[in-house]
Amino acid sequence: MLEPKEIPQRRLPRYGFHGHTERLNGRLAMLGFIALLAVEFKLGHGLLIW
Repeated sequence: MLEPKEIPQRRLPRYGFHGHTERLNGRLAMLGFIALLAVEFKLGHGLLIW
């Protein structure tokens, strides 16, 4: 039996859920949360309080 010479490469989709975009989204969410905490600490009260 002959072995194939080339191994097919899987292409990442340009949309939807995959590792790179999920990791980037998580990191941006963490940065936004830390920024919100810093602003609330500086102002002395929460931004979401009406």
